[in-house]
Amino acid sequence: MKTQMEIEAAICKRMARFEQDYMGREPKAAIAHLRGDLLVVRMTHVLTAAEQHLVKSLPGGKGRDILKEVRTQLMETGRPILESIIEEVTGVKVLSMHRDISTLTGEKVMIFTLAEAPCFRVE
Repeated sequence: MKTQMEIEAAICKRMARFEQDYMGREPKAAIAHLRGDLLVVRMTHVLTAAEQHLVKSLPGGKGRDILKEVRTQLMETGRPILESIIEEVTGVKVLSMHRDISTLTGEKVMIFTLAEAPCFRVE
């Protein structure tokens, strides 16, 4: 049985790999926080150079809106993969997933609600 820190570290590693393989850029940092049945994953510097250019090049927030829409669709397509990652690492089914990305800082936050709090070894 893993400790809470081992679960969080494994989630960070797998989520960073997903970002690299599926989205095209590995985050500079990934941090996971497991609190009961809630898992929060925060990743920094996830925007590609092309995405950063798109956000800056179109006036009136249009680039931001396009980027967020594309990212939303990509994340929905990748949702089964993400849920599988979380379930494999925690041993618990994912009930819901919520996410957002900052086009200013390139930070991405994902929140997963789990069916129950995962079991882990107390350190």
